[in-house]
Amino acid sequence: MDIGKALPASKEGESQMIVMMGNNLYLTSITLNGEPSIEHQDKLTCLDEQAKISQVFNCEGLLLCIFKEDSRFVVQNPYLGQTRWIEPRYSHRPSGWDRFSYALGYVNKESCRGYKLLRFIDYYYNAPEKQFFWYEIYDFDSDLWMTLDVSPHWRIAFCNSGVSRKGNTYFCAAERNVDVEEVFANSLICFDFTSEKFGPLLPLPCSGGYHDYTTLSCVREEKLALLLQHDESNLYELDLWITTKLETEEVLWSKFLRVACSGFDSYVPFIGGSFFINEEKKVAIGFDDGNNRHKINIIGEAGYLRALDLVGDFGDQECKTDLCSYVPSLVEIKQPEVREMKQESGLEKLRYDENMSRLVLLEANQ
Repeated sequence: MDIGKALPASKEGESQMIVMMGNNLYLTSITLNGEPSIEHQDKLTCLDEQAKISQVFNCEGLLLCIFKEDSRFVVQNPYLGQTRWIEPRYSHRPSGWDRFSYALGYVNKESCRGYKLLRFIDYYYNAPEKQFFWYEIYDFDSDLWMTLDVSPHWRIAFCNSGVSRKGNTYFCAAERNVDVEEVFANSLICFDFTSEKFGPLLPLPCSGGYHDYTTLSCVREEKLALLLQHDESNLYELDLWITTKLETEEVLWSKFLRVACSGFDSYVPFIGGSFFINEEKKVAIGFDDGNNRHKINIIGEAGYLRALDLVGDFGDQECKTDLCSYVPSLVEIKQPEVREMKQESGLEKLRYDENMSRLVLLEANQ
């Protein structure tokens, strides 16, 4: 489906979202007025039907798609039906598993936005001798990759996806030398695509432990929302905060919602992966991370819970499920200029050694 041709006018109380299930993307709408309902509209087909998507990232209506079996990436504007394929310098599946993290952002220029793609791998396990980090950035204007010279004082969890806001990307993080089994994430860190640098660690309103789950979401491209879901200590108690101030050197938070297990039969249903919130209705919306991954949970105060079923042929039932709120964008994706490609020898590749303790660079043509 070409969203630009088939996207209906939004109804009152309706939110559009992109859902990833069965390695495919679907446009879906959810309505919260009255009894909540969900409408599975159609599958996005501006990509090759054989493409199996493993990860998706949203940057103000543009989607960055990472594939399960293809080493390339694609950035697409589903509303305009535009795509741009990007060739990485290194394989993104060392030892068969994609260990890289990704972020899509932009620099505000006078007449347009200059988009860039951040890609990094940071393997750290509480010991300086067992770490490897590699940060690189791709510039859409120059069609070139550049290695970033960084010395991380932070630790970003591999499973923690960044959230785009006003062209920059924010991650949950912690100090690099803090034991991950004590503190999983207690800070916020921003990657600035203009300076191509990470900012200072800013405080989160809570400290997520090793068995707690923290993740970020964006609220109308203006604020950030933080979800903390306790595991062993408070049996899936859920807390949500929203930023009231967010600058390079300062962040302030306000409690948005607390959901305690006392309002439910035994525990607060878990929201796995990405989520988004509705400020007016004061609810959090995200996937059920249990056995039925085709359910979307809507959780609120006083034991409010609605579970909505997604219907359709989602292919591989074991594939990751994910979602992001979606607002159509009129931003056109700049295509690379046609230029002569020189054959290079000794192209480097990345792989893990057998015990998975570090990543090494290999010469492909040795």
